Amino acid sequence: MPAPETTPPPLTYLAGYAAEVQAQVRALLLQGRLGERLQRRYPALHGVRTDGALYDYTMALKNRHLRNADPLSKVVFDNRLHVIRNALGTHTTVARVQGNKLKAKREIRVAGLFRALPGEFLKMIVVHELAHLKERAHDKAFYALCTHIEPDYHQLEFDLRLCLTLFEATGRSLWPEVRTSD
Repeated sequence: MPAPETTPPPLTYLAGYAAEVQAQVRALLLQGRLGERLQRRYPALHGVRTDGALYDYTMALKNRHLRNADPLSKVVFDNRLHVIRNALGTHTTVARVQGNKLKAKREIRVAGLFRALPGEFLKMIVVHELAHLKERAHDKAFYALCTHIEPDYHQLEFDLRLCLTLFEATGRSLWPEVRTSD
C-alpha cells in the first residue's frame, strides 16, 4: 500500500502572494527544504533578550531614522500577542490624565516569539512599528518609510512569512527557544 501524500497546511501567511510563489513554497515544504534555506540565510539569533535591551535597540533605530517622530515611552516584548489572532507587533497611543492635562504616550509591543528568531526579523518588526509613528495606514508612504529605514524590508517580511508558514506546518521553530526571566 503506497504511503499517503503529505500535503502542507494552507499557506495562511502567504495568501496575498501569487499562485506560482505559493506553489514553490508548497514544493519546498513537501521536500523538507524550506527550513534548510531559511537557516542558511539567517543562521544566527540576536542578543536582544530583555525589554530594556529591546527599548535601547528600538530607540537607536528611531534616533537614527526618525528623530522628529513622537517620543516612545515603552517598548516591550509581549508574550500575549498571538501570531494568528492578533499581530506580531503593535503600536498604540495610551492617553493618561496628568493633573488637568491629557498626555499621550506611545508604546510598541513586539511578540515574544521574536526573542528566539534571527535579528533580521526583529529589525523588520521594529521598523514596521516605528514606521507607524509617522504613517498610520499600511499604504505606499508607509512601505516607502519602511524601506527607507531597512532597504531589505520586503524580503525580510516575506522570509518571516516563510518562517511562520514552516512553523505552522511543522509545529517547531528552526532556531532554539531562548528562555529569559522577563
